[in-house]
Amino acid sequence: MADYIYGINAVSEALNQGRCISTLWLLRGETKPRIKVILDLARQRDVVVKQVERSFMEQLVGEVGHQGVVAKLVVAEKLVTLASMLRDTPKGGRFFLILDGVTDPHNFGALIRSAAAAGCTGIIVTKDRSCPVTAVVEKAAAGAVAHVNICRVTNLVRAMEELKRGGVWIYGLAGEESSCLYDVDFSGDVALVAGSEGRGLRPLVRKGCDGVVSIPMPGEIQSLNVSVATGVALFEVVRQRLKNM
Repeated sequence: MADYIYGINAVSEALNQGRCISTLWLLRGETKPRIKVILDLARQRDVVVKQVERSFMEQLVGEVGHQGVVAKLVVAEKLVTLASMLRDTPKGGRFFLILDGVTDPHNFGALIRSAAAAGCTGIIVTKDRSCPVTAVVEKAAAGAVAHVNICRVTNLVRAMEELKRGGVWIYGLAGEESSCLYDVDFSGDVALVAGSEGRGLRPLVRKGCDGVVSIPMPGEIQSLNVSVATGVALFEVVRQRLKNM
């Protein structure tokens, strides 16, 4: 599978991680220092480099913020199995993010970036009803796709059951719940579940959670974007773990 990624951060990170890039297109006449760094990295890795006009770049990726750099990336996702993540991660350090039907690429990219920054073991999504890793996702993730495992499963509820058998406690996020995120002990093996934009957690997924919590919001607005809310929850887990180290 091949896809286009664009933007200085996303392309730089892909090159630094040694990911498979077949072609790099640079905007003709672009002189930014970071573009030169990208060019040098690409030449070191024998990537085909082409200087092109803006109109050609827009044919590839549309009128987006490409910052004068577009790359053709082969095999966009770092796919792993759930069994391998459970096997290869020591007990007590497992930390998963489960996404139930997140389909917006900007949200998915932001969630990947937050999960990578929080040190998640991996992100678990369904093979259908979820967003693939596209150029928009890569851009929103700002290179973080290379740093986080992604596991695509056929049945999310069965995957949650497998996590539970492995000793992982699972907590769903839902704005209408009375149980508070900050009252939960996240010191052990944990998975957080975030629902789709608009509909939230599906009933069977919600039922499969050990608990469902919300983020207290004392202001006039009582909801957050899924990527923002999940980021808050991820770093509450991080805060507790750092405190207990």
